[in-house]
Amino acid sequence: MEVRRIELGPGGTYTLRLPGRGARGYVWTWQVTGDEDAVTVTVADAGPGAERGALPGEAVERAYTLRGRRPGARARIRFAQIRPPYPQEAPYDEILLEVEVRDGA
Repeated sequence: MEVRRIELGPGGTYTLRLPGRGARGYVWTWQVTGDEDAVTVTVADAGPGAERGALPGEAVERAYTLRGRRPGARARIRFAQIRPPYPQEAPYDEILLEVEVRDGA
């Protein structure tokens, strides 16, 4: 599992781009722990290839935008690439973001 440490100011953003494997049934999910009001996570776009439609078997990148909200707050965001029909399977990929929202970051 990859771990990244990120500092954001209130209103500051960070875009995380992740490889897609939708043709194989995988989707990215995320869970925020710690100070859940520290950041918001939104889907930014579907990445290159989405506007024209992905070719069969082509990976479409996913992008997520994190926005800092509350100074002094800390959150951990776990992104996991899973296949929803098979919840017992281990994630194909995982990324953990440790986020701190700081004044002036």
